[in-house]
Amino acid sequence: MKRATIFALMLFVGSIAFLTQTSFNKDQVQEKQINEQEKKATEWVQSLNLSDKEKEQRIIKVVTNHLTAVRNWHNEHPATTVPEGINPRTGEKLTELDRQIIADSAMPNEVHENLMSGLRADLLEEQVEAILDKYTVGKVAFTMKGYQAIVPDLTDEESATILSYLKEAREMAVDYKSMKQISAIFEIYKTKCEQYLNGNGRSWRDLYRAYVKKVKEEKSKKESGAKK
Repeated sequence: MKRATIFALMLFVGSIAFLTQTSFNKDQVQEKQINEQEKKATEWVQSLNLSDKEKEQRIIKVVTNHLTAVRNWHNEHPATTVPEGINPRTGEKLTELDRQIIADSAMPNEVHENLMSGLRADLLEEQVEAILDKYTVGKVAFTMKGYQAIVPDLTDEESATILSYLKEAREMAVDYKSMKQISAIFEIYKTKCEQYLNGNGRSWRDLYRAYVKKVKEEKSKKESGAKK
């Protein structure tokens, strides 16, 4: 056999081996990622302390499928798939985070619908909310507590309205992969909350300024007391 033919054959065999190994490595990575999503889903669902194992397994599958779909879409649609441009509301240049949120927001609606219908098929509404809180690390309660501190005389109607906005933020945020994205979604709804308070006869700017002043004064008193 001629040397050129042998060399060509070696290259062919080598390329086949490389492609096989690459495919094998890719499958390993994908399997590991799926296992990670399932582990997370299992921890979240088991925190509900359900007594029905079959129900528990169904919900774990629903959450795992959703986490996997969100991760896959995010990985396959990086920020670079969205052209650089400006935010039409502010005129400012889109940040990389803006572009990633735009890319991820194009995920098919059925991914979100499958999650919510799957959860509600087996869980009470408060249990559904508990799972959504796991996705968003309890941001609804944390943010609501902040509003109650800044506006201590919130009326029942104001509290209910703000809470409804934060719950909308939570449900939207579960379809995003990173905490930076989740926080950005909550910022959209925090702006709505503050606009609502302004429209309801309050001045959010004054309320926030007074709160910051109060916190600084309390901190100063505490530090002064510690020095004595």
